[in-house]
Amino acid sequence: MQEHHSEFTDIKSQILHYLDHLGHILPGQATIREFVHHNTIHGFQHLPFEEAVKEVEALTGVHGYLSDDRNRDLYRRGYINDDDLAAALAHETDLEATKVVCRTPQLTIKRNHIYRAALLADLQGVSASNLNWMIEELDVLCKVQSDVPDSVRSELLEFAKSEEDAIYPIWKHIIDQMELDESLPHPENMIDLSEDQARIWLEKIRAAQSGGSGLMVHQKMRIEAEEKLNEMLDQVGVRITMREFVKALTGIDILFSVRIQLIRILGSALDEGISAWRLPDCAELGLYTAWRKASNYDANPFLHDLPDWQRVISEAPEDPIDCIVMQLNYMEIPEDKWEGYLKLVALELPGWSGMINWRQSNPNYISDAGPTQVHLADYLAIRLVLDRLWLSQACEESWRIDAKLDTFKYYFNKNLSEFMVRETLFQGNLPEYLTQLVNDLLLRSGSERYDRSEWQELADLIWTWQFSPMAENRIVHNTFNSGWRLFRLCQHLGINIAKLRDFQKKDFLEILNVLNDFTPDKRGRVWLYAYEYHYRENFYHAIRANYKRGRWAIRESRPQAQVMTCMDDREESLRRNLEEINPNIETVGAAGFFGIPMNYMGIDDIKRKKQCPLPVTPTNEVKEVPREGTERIVHEHNFGMRVYKRLAYVLNQMLRRSLILSHAVIDALAPILFFGLLGKIFMPKTVLAINTSMRQNLEKKVPTRLEFSAPPSDIPATPANPRVGFTDNEQADKIAVFLRTTGLSYSFAPIVCLFGHGSTNQNNPHGFAYNCGACSGKRGGPNARLFAAMINRPVIRKLLAERDIHVPDDTWFVGAEHDTCSDEYFWFDLEDIPEHALPAFEALRKDLEKASKASAHERCRRFVSANDPETPEEGKEHVYLRSNDFSQAFPEFNHATIAGAVIGRRSVSQGTFLDRRVFLISYDATQDLDGKLLENLLLAVGPVGSGINLEYYFSTVNNDYFGSGTKVTHNITGMFGVMEGANSDLRTGLTKQMVEIHEPVRLQVLIEAKNEIIGQIYERQAIIRELVGGGWILLGTIDPDTGEMYVFERGVGFVPWNPEKRPVPVFESSLEYYNGKHDPLPQVLIRQPDEAGV
Repeated sequence: MQEHHSEFTDIKSQILHYLDHLGHILPGQATIREFVHHNTIHGFQHLPFEEAVKEVEALTGVHGYLSDDRNRDLYRRGYINDDDLAAALAHETDLEATKVVCRTPQLTIKRNHIYRAALLADLQGVSASNLNWMIEELDVLCKVQSDVPDSVRSELLEFAKSEEDAIYPIWKHIIDQMELDESLPHPENMIDLSEDQARIWLEKIRAAQSGGSGLMVHQKMRIEAEEKLNEMLDQVGVRITMREFVKALTGIDILFSVRIQLIRILGSALDEGISAWRLPDCAELGLYTAWRKASNYDANPFLHDLPDWQRVISEAPEDPIDCIVMQLNYMEIPEDKWEGYLKLVALELPGWSGMINWRQSNPNYISDAGPTQVHLADYLAIRLVLDRLWLSQACEESWRIDAKLDTFKYYFNKNLSEFMVRETLFQGNLPEYLTQLVNDLLLRSGSERYDRSEWQELADLIWTWQFSPMAENRIVHNTFNSGWRLFRLCQHLGINIAKLRDFQKKDFLEILNVLNDFTPDKRGRVWLYAYEYHYRENFYHAIRANYKRGRWAIRESRPQAQVMTCMDDREESLRRNLEEINPNIETVGAAGFFGIPMNYMGIDDIKRKKQCPLPVTPTNEVKEVPREGTERIVHEHNFGMRVYKRLAYVLNQMLRRSLILSHAVIDALAPILFFGLLGKIFMPKTVLAINTSMRQNLEKKVPTRLEFSAPPSDIPATPANPRVGFTDNEQADKIAVFLRTTGLSYSFAPIVCLFGHGSTNQNNPHGFAYNCGACSGKRGGPNARLFAAMINRPVIRKLLAERDIHVPDDTWFVGAEHDTCSDEYFWFDLEDIPEHALPAFEALRKDLEKASKASAHERCRRFVSANDPETPEEGKEHVYLRSNDFSQAFPEFNHATIAGAVIGRRSVSQGTFLDRRVFLISYDATQDLDGKLLENLLLAVGPVGSGINLEYYFSTVNNDYFGSGTKVTHNITGMFGVMEGANSDLRTGLTKQMVEIHEPVRLQVLIEAKNEIIGQIYERQAIIRELVGGGWILLGTIDPDTGEMYVFERGVGFVPWNPEKRPVPVFESSLEYYNGKHDPLPQVLIRQPDEAGV
């Protein structure tokens, strides 16, 4: 954005403040190649969870909880039960669930009775037409509702001679007591009314409203129209934009045309190597100035039919903020509504606005196509200019007026009848025959300036319609709303006519008040708590039953091997199966950057990669370099890389850009590509083997090592002045802290393996979302490799000994990477393993291969296309092929079903089956008496774990808005995002396929530590207070000395968790438990070796 002298200088700082605030509410997702999971509504995280969800709904209209229908389905399937609902209603104290609503001699109804019925059954009103149809076709007034439970059905029918004798009197009593008009015109008769019949019928209602005076009806219509007009004008900049105002009165949505232009402009400016033509001079001039300069030479004819488009663009100021001010003033938006108006405009295309804001917030980000200069002010300035052009066209064609707020007010105050007609029509509230009358009038005259009497007569007719029995927007009680709701409620409460006869109108009105106050937001809160409570109780019961069963609380003997993985939930099954295969192996979990933040440059990388959690800024750089004596291989590798990249560029980009060659070459290559496609479909293993062999022959694998050591220095490394490599003291300090935090600070095994992780899958724009969140969406292998290389150095072991961590001379660390999609392992620096460590390493590798196959077999139970493989080998083959299948929409389920986290010693969870749903983070409270290690651990893993969980939560509850929809319709846009088709907003969040099996609950975090320690951390750290105190994650603790468990209640503190003990099933192995099952499984215990005789 360029700085210029301006008459708007005094306003600039205010506009910039507005734009800075926008960054808190726009999507914060990076480009698809920098994808990192984060809280979808991060801008509202300073609020408690429930308030934040409510604020987002008020701003966007999007509900932040699962729908009632989906929750009822969960109830029917057993994922929520009556005890869970009772606990949830008791927890939401503002509902006053035990308060009596009405009392009769035979019956007392409390709020919780009504709440429970409203949760389990749809007690909303229906349309008059729908009620008529159900009465005639389904005989609903004489039959028990189909969704009434059998036990309640029996109560209703207990003393009745027939079903009709039991049910119809209930309906009749409600109608009589509520004084409702039961006579409804049949909808078919309404549709078939002639215009004259409709007018006669409505004239009767009009006479009743006006006492026979038509003038009074017209006056009332004008009063209501004026109130609606003023209300709508007042909402501009508060809840609607000028685009929405015009759309509400014309049906014309200018965003369709504006979006096409914006996509061309923004796609060209942000492109990362796909586009043949980019917006000229964008890097030097900025987005707005470059667009303004290029617009006069644009060959695209979209703007040419717009009035004065050249004048409007040429008169736009050179500075984008000045342009924003000019356009807001032109549209006559009051200055006190500018902030709200800009927010609403940005949220009309949140994906594009969010991407611009992300690029602005990350000025050091440089794409493969080079730098570019964009700012939210640039984007909004362009957007407002385009809005003005298309609004002017729409207003000129509809009313011959300018697109200005005061002009709208002046015009419609003089034409209130037209406003009433248009507003009602385009809200979709009119019956068919009135809709036809309005459409005919719009075609004939278009404005009240012409045929004023017709507009007035039609407006009066529409106003009168609102008081007809068929109008569904009335606020008074009627049969299809209040009557139907009470009728269904009585059945679901099991209130037969004998009990109902004592109910009077005031009782029914009290019940309706409770029903109306139990809003979707409140129902969503209850359902969510119940869902989470159900999971928590199963989770906690299993952990409590496992107390003192798990291994490795204290290493009384030296493990045969130790395997450290990322905390990732996908590693839970690998660790569990490995421990079942060989009980002498200890597994450890930690954030997958292994305590070493760095900027990493791989041998084939063209820019540095951040390998640490998103909030951390690395201060050290590490490079991968060829080993000595590999010059020839390096030369062949680089040559092969150049050939491969050039070939890929020619086939994928250059050919389709060539005006002359594209058609001929594409036609010539089509048969070859066709047979390649057939091979991928019918012979995937063969084609994969051929492709792999060709790639390996073309790109020779280079033996490499890491260059990570720096000379001693007293000057600390900083983000502004990063250090190339780590000094010895830096290495020793980071390793020591990490080992103590995880508890792996004594009794080291002969072989210790560290596994980073990544995911290999085909044809997946969101592939980076499957990598390590603790490495900012990158693969975690380099961090594991670096940690092993550091700790294997004798000088580092000597420094560790000075820090009271003694690593035996016969212990060797190996770095590796686990592919969570194919379940393969990739090892680093095997040539450095000393001979004495090779037997232990080979033994571990064999056990890991078995565990990999077992884990793959377990994963297959959730894949429909896996068809329940009989052996682990078949399961391993299936996931391997799945990771290399370009047509696979579900290469793996990533973090889907994530629900919990355990921070503590492995003994807390070892021996339990957690169904790949829990982050496992190793921490030993006995080595951290002051809680400093736990504090740093929570600061590192808290944002990572909560970000993953919350993105999955919101992308599941409303995938259309918070998620990115189905990947079937996705098109990659400039290598920075995805769109649906070629003319949509950028889609942010997770795809529908990624969350298909997810259960949207907040993260249940269980920490093995003293409450006092956690309380002190809570008071010191604002981010922990925000996450825990705000209810974004749910906290529980287990005492490391006694095993007592506690739940953190907001506003109260730690409350003992001590329900009545219940048996937790014990299985011989994971396979015995999960085999043949495909749904999420409750936690159980896996029998330990020393329990074999039990």
